Amino acid sequence: MSVTNPQVSTSRQLSAQDSQALQQVWEKIEATSCPRHDNFHMHTVCSDGRLQPEDLMEQATAIGLQNMAITDHHTVNGYEAAQNWLEVAHRQKQNLTLPRLWIGVEINADLAGTEVHLLGYAFNPEHPAIQPYLQGKHAQGDDAQAASVISALHQAGGLAVLAHPARYSRSADELIPAAAHLGIEGVETYYAYRNPEPWKPSPARTSRVKQLSERYGLFDTCGTDTHGLNLLRRL
Repeated sequence: MSVTNPQVSTSRQLSAQDSQALQQVWEKIEATSCPRHDNFHMHTVCSDGRLQPEDLMEQATAIGLQNMAITDHHTVNGYEAAQNWLEVAHRQKQNLTLPRLWIGVEINADLAGTEVHLLGYAFNPEHPAIQPYLQGKHAQGDDAQAASVISALHQAGGLAVLAHPARYSRSADELIPAAAHLGIEGVETYYAYRNPEPWKPSPARTSRVKQLSERYGLFDTCGTDTHGLNLLRRL
């Protein structure tokens, strides 16, 4: 779907890059926020998900999501398609309560000698610093270092979050301090590691990550990490 009103489009794109407003949302995140109120980790067919961006937006609206981000790997194509869907929905003035969509991306990076996933939000996708990470593939060399990824997101006006911090070969106790030292803003505290039905954060891991986020003054975020056809689950 194409957007025919450039003024509206520009306004909503800038809204999607409002990092201050996003931080205000994150301040209120709690264990029950996801998956029906807030969801900041979802994938589409533009990377390794199964949902078309338009189908994802229809489902998000039906669920009643208020705040969300599509975080495809190394691309914002899914976000852009979803943004277009929102533009059309707003112009048609449908009797729907539409979610607020922030721009997002998931980037592979090396942190303390371990490959991790960093989530970027509210950045300007046109900024030169972020371009190496929006090419649909992993960055290489120095660009693949977590310090470089976080710096690029910050240069582009965005925020950085360590995804599912208790899912790597090194522990959250090691990785979260390392990420905090590099200036990361948040950690994905509320995450369902064993894909339960219904979705709920994993209690023990959530508790430990929450302790670490508080110790290092980080925001707590949440997301289903959806790769399948249901936004209420991971797979």
